[in-house]
Amino acid sequence: MINTSDIRRIRTLLAVGLASGALALFSACTVTADPGAGAPQEGNCGPDQEYAIGMSQANNAEPYREVMNSDITTAAAAVPGFKVTVADAAQDNSKQVSQVENFITQQIDLLIISPNEAKPLTAVVKKAYDAGIPVIVLDRKVEGDAYTAFIGGDNVAIGKAAGEYYAETLLPDGGKVVEISGLAGSTPAAERAQGFREGIAGNDKIEIVATQSGEWLREKGQSVMDALLKANPDIDAVYAHNDPMAEGAYLAADQAKLADKIKFTGIDALPIPSGGIKAVEQGRLQATFVYATGGREAIDLAKQILVDCKKDVPKSTTLGTDQITKENATEMYGKLGGKG
Repeated sequence: MINTSDIRRIRTLLAVGLASGALALFSACTVTADPGAGAPQEGNCGPDQEYAIGMSQANNAEPYREVMNSDITTAAAAVPGFKVTVADAAQDNSKQVSQVENFITQQIDLLIISPNEAKPLTAVVKKAYDAGIPVIVLDRKVEGDAYTAFIGGDNVAIGKAAGEYYAETLLPDGGKVVEISGLAGSTPAAERAQGFREGIAGNDKIEIVATQSGEWLREKGQSVMDALLKANPDIDAVYAHNDPMAEGAYLAADQAKLADKIKFTGIDALPIPSGGIKAVEQGRLQATFVYATGGREAIDLAKQILVDCKKDVPKSTTLGTDQITKENATEMYGKLGGKG
């Protein structure tokens, strides 16, 4: 049986333990008042520490995502203590969910994710965020706001700029357009489609005669365009949601001996030899629009959160764009850091 002195001794030990815990809590480096809301756990920020960063990539097979990964790993290499692990979902929602679950189990210090699709990745992103892992959503969005920060371009604005280019410059007298869209369910695909329609609204002679998904891939863009040409051999232009699909569409039209009669535009403008800027410079595309990867910006934000212990970071960062045509392609290629 426990006597009175034993009870007093237990109470004393509990009081000391609670006081020590409180002291540790208040002396630690704390990023937000609620570490379960996407903030590092107490003490897990500051310089001279090692940080494990998980990068969940939608699909490494896309050139844009290869450049994004490179931007992230290059920027991270310049931050002492940063170690980035990239997981490739290969355009598979369930695989990406599993990979993020694995990152959570590994207790990474920060998650960067470019979701394959918004809705299927929303719950697992929230799970990481609720577990106290800062989450930077990059390029493609998830539903709701259970994440630390979003970095990406304004896809509606980019689509609208493309539409205005069609309405005012490319097809001022009107014409028939086919649209090769991105992956259904991804936010950029929906927003680039919406923006384009807003942009061409000022020219009622432009008609979108068909829309089909090329899933962001060059090969898929080529096969889709082959089918679209058989149904619409008299089209005037192709609005593709990214440069690889635009290049694939060009190849299909070239094989059908129709490339000289059709105008092509894309989005991304990667400053690499196989990117959209060179395609414009070489005459295959009439225009493309810059869609920055946000990789360097994501690592800068990660540094603010983990190393600088910054309490308040922007919930949303919108990256700018530029229109690339033959007139400025060479200049912009160099300005954006292109080599080769």
